[in-house]
Amino acid sequence: MASKSELRKQLRLARREHVAAQPDAIRALLFHRPPKPLLEKIAPNAVIGLYSANRDEAPASGYAKFFHERGHRIALPYFPSANGSMQFREHTDPFAESDLEEGPLKIAQPSNEATGFAPDVLFVPLVGFTSSGARLGQGGGHYDRWLSEHPGGIAIGLAWDVQLCEDLPTEPHDVALDAIVTPTRIYGID
Repeated sequence: MASKSELRKQLRLARREHVAAQPDAIRALLFHRPPKPLLEKIAPNAVIGLYSANRDEAPASGYAKFFHERGHRIALPYFPSANGSMQFREHTDPFAESDLEEGPLKIAQPSNEATGFAPDVLFVPLVGFTSSGARLGQGGGHYDRWLSEHPGGIAIGLAWDVQLCEDLPTEPHDVALDAIVTPTRIYGID
């Protein structure tokens, strides 16, 4: 099996090519709202954690708007410094994103003044995944550490179908996902 680093290179290339082949109008329709079987697992008062996607990642902004309209509090990752621990802070304006600023990792994040809290349901980006819930992330370990420190919630990956792997190398610190949503399937939800 290839190393995690080699797999990341291969999967990032496949993801980039997949996204580039999709017209913008099609990409805008995908991940617009969570599928019904997933919604049935989310409590009406759950705090929803999402992420600010880069161009190639599965977009999460449609989910932020959807959950915000349903009355959920939304949280996004916040990094106090480039090597600081990932926290979550409230995202109050998912439509205009006026409450976001560029963070130390060059990712849009809430300001330092935003209220901090832990999500009950966390949607995570990924580079690769297996149908059984294994996740290959960017390599920083931010989500694995956060999920290990905050057990009991629901962790759901958002991905393109091209990111599915038959197998991934895993280590003891890797945290499996409860479910993965792609444009064509839901993995892990009965």
